[in-house]
Amino acid sequence: MTAVDRPRRSMLYMPGSNARALEKGRSLSCDGIIFDLEDAVAVDAKETARTQIAAALAAGGYGDRELLVRANGLDSDWGAADLAAIASMPAHGVLMPKVETPETVQAVDRHLSDAGAPDGQTIWCMMETPRGILRAAEIAAASRRVAGFILGTNDLALDLRCRQTPDRLPFMTSFGLCILAARAHGIAVIDAVYTDLDDMDGFAESCRQGRDLGFDGKSLIHPKTIDIANALYGPSPDEVAWARKLVAAYRAGQAEGKAVIVVDGQMIEDLHVREAERLLAMADSVSAS
Repeated sequence: MTAVDRPRRSMLYMPGSNARALEKGRSLSCDGIIFDLEDAVAVDAKETARTQIAAALAAGGYGDRELLVRANGLDSDWGAADLAAIASMPAHGVLMPKVETPETVQAVDRHLSDAGAPDGQTIWCMMETPRGILRAAEIAAASRRVAGFILGTNDLALDLRCRQTPDRLPFMTSFGLCILAARAHGIAVIDAVYTDLDDMDGFAESCRQGRDLGFDGKSLIHPKTIDIANALYGPSPDEVAWARKLVAAYRAGQAEGKAVIVVDGQMIEDLHVREAERLLAMADSVSAS
């Protein structure tokens, strides 16, 4: 399981100013936690939130979850200080809001490096403006630290002047451009939050649609949505069984020198095996967590 392929079915935003939430995060079944210093934190609580996140991460106890910290933008009063602090935290990466240019990514990289961040600390980009979406491929390639995109449809909808319809058709071009850029450059891409916490059927449908489109997982705003996201973005028992059957048949066929391998009437090629092996690696990782 590579860093690119690790499970990211459920990536939960957690306000850095909420000490109780930071503690609860240690026991949640999400694949990742995004400790938030930006939208979820009031102006007068920014520094307190930064200190609390640093203390929580230093204390540990978050297991194998991927740990990101969403910083304030570099054009804000807190962005530079956020990056300097995150560089010394045991966080896997930093999530930057409203990334619109590769130059922004490179500036973040310089801030992290100058502050002594380890080489493995990554940069994630919120893709939530038209300018950012249109430069998705350049942003993905802007730094070796870039590890993923997270879509933000609330801000994007405002800029697009579109309606947030249940089928999310107004966002399909934006989704497609980000997914294409992510896959072309070998990084992860996470779907936007679903804000109606009283509509779990709608949330589930959003997860199904996102997975069908090619997203790696869902960003979340409440723990009650974790299990649904995990179930719908994770490999199902039927998918795992098929993948095991496919890989076994392919290896047996190769050992026998067969040029063409057919499983249940389907011709199997190396590309099918690679995807099956990726799915099995994810299933094993999920089972072990």
